[in-house]
Amino acid sequence: MYDDVLIPTDGSEAVGRALDHAIPLASDHEATVHALYVVDGRVLAANSGDLREAVTADLESQGDTAVQAVADRAEAAGLDAETTVTQGTPDTEIVAYAASNDVDLVVMSPTGKSPRERIQSLGSVSDRVADDATVPVFLVK
Repeated sequence: MYDDVLIPTDGSEAVGRALDHAIPLASDHEATVHALYVVDGRVLAANSGDLREAVTADLESQGDTAVQAVADRAEAAGLDAETTVTQGTPDTEIVAYAASNDVDLVVMSPTGKSPRERIQSLGSVSDRVADDATVPVFLVK
């Protein structure tokens, strides 16, 4: 049923909650785990010149660490894992990755924004992924 499970990561504790559900699920189906980190292009656009290069390098390094943590956990469970760090708008990139990589399920956890914060930011990444994805999205609270 699930051959490929996508776990978007931002390196936060919330990802651990998602992994607690995603890894057993992927294991039950012997699925490949895809770990995806999106460097938010809006953050990069807000920086210019030499600072932009430094910020990009730092965020990509954080992304490498975050996807490797997901891959390590998947591999410890005996699963194959693929890691990707990309740039763009997080929700758009997650939905695009799922579609272009034939992902069967996206498992993610909201980062714990308050209702007010969610309204101010026009919702959360997880809300937008759940609304826009063409595959099931399992949101772990």
